[in-house]
Amino acid sequence: MRLLSAAVAAAALVLAGCTAHADAEPNEPAADWPDTWLYQLSGYADDRLDAVAAAPHDAAVVDLARDGGEGYWTAAEIGAVKDSGKSVYAYFTMGSIETYRPEYQAVEAAGLTLNQWGDWPDEYFVRYWDPQWWDLVMEPRLDQAKAAGFDGVYLDVPNAYEEIDLDLVPGETRESLALKMAELVTAAAEAGEELLIIPQNSPELIEYPGYLEAIDGIGIEELFFLATDEPCDQDWCAENLDYTRDIAGAGKLVLAVDYAIEPENVASACASHAEEGFASAVAERDLDKINELCLKDCRPTCASVSSGTWPDRRPTGSARGCRRRPGGPSRSTRRPGCPGPSTPTSRPRRRS
Repeated sequence: MRLLSAAVAAAALVLAGCTAHADAEPNEPAADWPDTWLYQLSGYADDRLDAVAAAPHDAAVVDLARDGGEGYWTAAEIGAVKDSGKSVYAYFTMGSIETYRPEYQAVEAAGLTLNQWGDWPDEYFVRYWDPQWWDLVMEPRLDQAKAAGFDGVYLDVPNAYEEIDLDLVPGETRESLALKMAELVTAAAEAGEELLIIPQNSPELIEYPGYLEAIDGIGIEELFFLATDEPCDQDWCAENLDYTRDIAGAGKLVLAVDYAIEPENVASACASHAEEGFASAVAERDLDKINELCLKDCRPTCASVSSGTWPDRRPTGSARGCRRRPGGPSRSTRRPGCPGPSTPTSRPRRRS
């Protein structure tokens, strides 16, 4: 879209001080990863993606189906979002199943359902290592994502290995279940070769052989704020951040999302994502609307392209060489008046 001349000039000044991909260190991410993303799993206006396409974000995660059921997005609909300049990823769960999903009855009849998930009365963990789960759910969903033209899949509930009632799976341990989850993700990567594979949460699975190589990125919730507006203050949040940094350092995409409403917390989360070099989203817990773009003035200097008005879309290639160097300090510079990054201290709870 047309940009004001002042914005273009500012972009040139910023880019002049940034390191381009050609000059990157050997392990620097070479991919043209997004800086911002939107996360919406329901509430699509008129069951359409027009508002998603019109949003100024660089990428979008939407459900595989418009209604959570059999109303799958078409190739034309996903193509229209991609034509807006966004990457688009299809959300679905791989360690659990909701009762409203079209596969639920077959999954239950096959004896694959396990314990119900706490506060989620319509969701059950599953025997995700059973070949029937692959045949009934994983492979058809991957095929549907390919047919619709999604850029990748956003796979939720890898943490099922931590939540399954061990009494229901005699002979299994947390370790064996974690290994089987890592194997499932690896199988998804092999079957969905043309799709980017982005699991949500459980970054510790990179400890298992082949997992880091299989994934193209990670979605990570609540590194800095738990839902909602609750600063992370537990040790596992810092652990998750360390693992996520390792994933980013391997050149993988990081889609970070924190749940906050208070303006100061939203700005702080945005600044924290920017400082880490993660693609940023700050959303409301229900994920039923398009989350606002992080305030431009609190993005890092190298990601800025104007000095006044946030443009509808950044020019192609703007500041894409300004991502954090793996193993080194961030090259971003916090702008005066913007809050600094939060000190991470807690463990992501999944979407709501």
